[in-house]
Amino acid sequence: MAAVPSTMKAIVVSAHGGPEVLQYTDVPVPRPSAGQVLVRNEFSGVNYIDTYFRTGLYQAQLPLIPGREAAGHVVAVEGGSTLVSHGQRVVYMQDGTYAQYTAVDVEKLVPIPNPIATQQAAAVYLQGLTAWTFVRQAADVKPGQWVLVHAAAGGVGLLLLQLLRGSNAKTIATASTPQKCQLARSNGADWTINSHDPDMVAKVKEITEGHGIDVIFDGVGAATFDADLEMIAMRGLLVSFGNASGPVPPVNLLRLGPKNVKLMRPVVNGYIAERKALEKFASELFELVMLGVVKVVLHKTYPLSEAARAHVDIESRQTSGKLLINCD
Repeated sequence: MAAVPSTMKAIVVSAHGGPEVLQYTDVPVPRPSAGQVLVRNEFSGVNYIDTYFRTGLYQAQLPLIPGREAAGHVVAVEGGSTLVSHGQRVVYMQDGTYAQYTAVDVEKLVPIPNPIATQQAAAVYLQGLTAWTFVRQAADVKPGQWVLVHAAAGGVGLLLLQLLRGSNAKTIATASTPQKCQLARSNGADWTINSHDPDMVAKVKEITEGHGIDVIFDGVGAATFDADLEMIAMRGLLVSFGNASGPVPPVNLLRLGPKNVKLMRPVVNGYIAERKALEKFASELFELVMLGVVKVVLHKTYPLSEAARAHVDIESRQTSGKLLINCD
């Protein structure tokens, strides 16, 4: 195996701003500390949250290397480890993955099962764990419930639809184009509504025969929140997990009272903070991939040098499925 170089290519953000602040440059290869390993990243996932740290909506110390997940192979182990070995293929969630190498806490690493390709693991990991824990833990969706998924043709949206298909829920998807609505249907949606339709709330009430939605998964944010409160059923659950259209303004809790609405803002990290939980949910997710229940829809893979283009594309909200960066 080739020796680890002293420098690597990475994307660095030194000031908040648009995609143009994503600078492709040379930086030192990180040195793993005790309890860490060095991973040669092959693919890094692009997630909407990456744009929040780039713009400063979410705070982080600058300069920073963006990215929250990657898959590759172990090239150096500091102090020994029983969880992974040199050369092993792994996937993980940690900051700083728009780079050729990352020093990763060993407790965050998950070995990639042999039937699953490294690119496939990178594409499904963070968004798949998000969708799986939200369906199982956040919402605990029951058969027969009415469920609505906003931005259903996105990476998380498509995975939510695939996982909900096995729950026997009645699923409505919103998406911005006829093509995206068709993609949502092919991934498990029972009904679709164009998200630009001014009569969306009325159509939801018509489809549900006045019942409304028992569980709403909303990764859009500001643009859909008011409609959510109109569409939601009595004692419904609103799972708000993204800000694609901007963050939801401060909410007067009295607005939840008329229908006894439950509102939550879950983050996947909280469900997998313990090693046992991480292993459990990752194992279940990979099993669903190997069984064909979960199928990764890959929008595009970008060279590391074109990370800015990936951000332009994901912020355009014209993509469908997962965006990846090739770190080679």
